[in-house]
Order: sequence, then structure tokens, then C-alpha cells
Amino acid sequence: MKASPICQMLDIDYPIFQGAMAWVAEATLASAVSNAGGLGIIASGHAPREVVKEQIDRAKSLTDKPFGVNIMLMSPHVEAIVDLVCEEKIKVITTGAGSPGKYMKKFKEAGIIVIPVVASVGLARRMESEGADAVVVEGMEGGGHIGKSTTMALVPQVVDAVSIPVIAAGGIGDGRGMAAAFMLGADAVQLGTRFLVSKESTIHPNFKQAVIKANDLSTAVTGLTTGHPVRGLRNKLTREYEKLERIEAGKAEPNWDLLEDLGKGALKRAVVDGDTKTGSMMSGQIAGLVKSEGDPCEKIVHDLMEDCVSVMRQRYERWT
Repeated sequence: MKASPICQMLDIDYPIFQGAMAWVAEATLASAVSNAGGLGIIASGHAPREVVKEQIDRAKSLTDKPFGVNIMLMSPHVEAIVDLVCEEKIKVITTGAGSPGKYMKKFKEAGIIVIPVVASVGLARRMESEGADAVVVEGMEGGGHIGKSTTMALVPQVVDAVSIPVIAAGGIGDGRGMAAAFMLGADAVQLGTRFLVSKESTIHPNFKQAVIKANDLSTAVTGLTTGHPVRGLRNKLTREYEKLERIEAGKAEPNWDLLEDLGKGALKRAVVDGDTKTGSMMSGQIAGLVKSEGDPCEKIVHDLMEDCVSVMRQRYERWT
């Protein structure tokens, strides 16, 4: 295939990225998506060099296809991870929580394709000026840490503002959403929540079942008042967080450390321990669309492409 500029750039078959979900996007999942023809991405999160190296080595043993590594620029290990991806000759990286400009020269010298995740037009422009090869534009419908703009509103504005390829993310869970992203001008899509419940996803079965049971109103956004909003499935944790957030926001001198303490270790509790009450089940609003658990990544990727093409063909035939 490789008709999309992104496919040509990355030497992948389909313009589909798997989101870099912390504690979720490890070697097994990433390699499965890459083997299916998309771009699998390992999330480095705040992990130290040796842990990320282990995941990279494992991915290399599971696939001979391109895969990426996501670098959290606020990680205390960021310098070591930057050196690692250069040494390992990783083909592509995505970045979050800041600007990769400081490391751009090193990435380019190592031949790495750099794709930052952005949540605004201004940041997309800045990333292009700093040498980014493409940008992932993430709307607030997505799970985990989010911005303030929706995918529908943000993607076309970024497409108009930059000349590099745009990957749409946030609120995309099936072929219809994929087709919509392409109509907005995106060159590819990135999905997270849909891959949470894949066969190769190693998250706890309790978390998977919570996603399957979700509906259109099952997610909540916490942390808006702190400036660090996060979307996840509603549970005891989100209710307690919202209550404490309201209390602290009403004070002259809020103690945001209390909120940080409440959320500490919560993502691991959900992903690893299966704690659906006090764990942070980061998930996008499209969770209500996800009704099939255990599909292999290969089926998910191929179904996305087939459904996307079918939807666009049907609409064309209906309108002509």
C-alpha cells in the first residue's frame, strides 16, 4: 500500500499508530501492531534506561518491522532514554510533555524520525520550526493526559497551519472515525483505547472488562483546575479526586499536593493489579464503542482499514 506520506516515511503498510499508553504500550503490544502493518510504539514513561532497553530488545525479537518509542520529556531519565534510542537506531520516536527541540540535533544525527504529540496549533507550528517530521494532534476525547480542544476542531486547524504530515488522535475507535480524520486532512490516525482490549494487550482482565462495559458517559476528566487534566473511566478514585479538587480549588491557597498523593501509583494499580475502584483506568470517550475483547491486533488493524475504505466508498456512492 504505502500511499500515505506517513506510510512512505515510516515504511509501514497502514496509516495507523498505536498510542503510547504508559504501563500498557510495551513490547508485546507494540510488536503485534507493527507486525499487523501499523506502527507499534513502546511507552517509556518514567522508566529507567535498563527497563526501556529490555522492551526494545524484546520488540526486536518479536518483529522485523519498524516500531517506535515514546519519550516523556519530563521523565527523570529522559537524557538516558534519548541516548538509548539513538544507540539502538530506533526508526521513529514520538514525544510528549514538552518540546524535543533540545535533543533534535542528536535525533537527526542518528537518523531518527521525530513526531511530537501536540494539543494546540501554536505547539504544532513550533514543533515544525524545530525540525519535527510530523505531529500527532491529540484531541481531548482521548484517554490519559489531554488538552482543551476536540479532535474535530483541532485537526483541520493544525493541518492548515503546518506543512508536515498530521496524525489525528483522540476519539478514534473504528473505521468511521478513521475516515472522518482523513476528511479533516490527517495523513494517519493514532488509537489507544481500542488496543487496550486486544489479545496482545497485557493489562489486567478487570481493566479490559471495564472498557468493554463502558458507555458514552463512562469517562471523567479530573485535574482541570490543576492544569493537568486526565481522562479515565469513572470509579471511586475519580469521584474522590473530583471531590477533593472542588475543595482545594475553593481555597485561597490550594494544596495540590493532596491530589498528587491521591493519584500516586493509581495507573499501575489499574493496569497491573486490576484495581478498578482506586486504580486510574485511563481511557478515551470511544470506550463506549469498544465491545469486542481479545481481537488480535492484526484483525483490529485490518478491520479499521476495511471499514474506513468501505465508509468512504459508501458515502461517495450515496452523494454521486
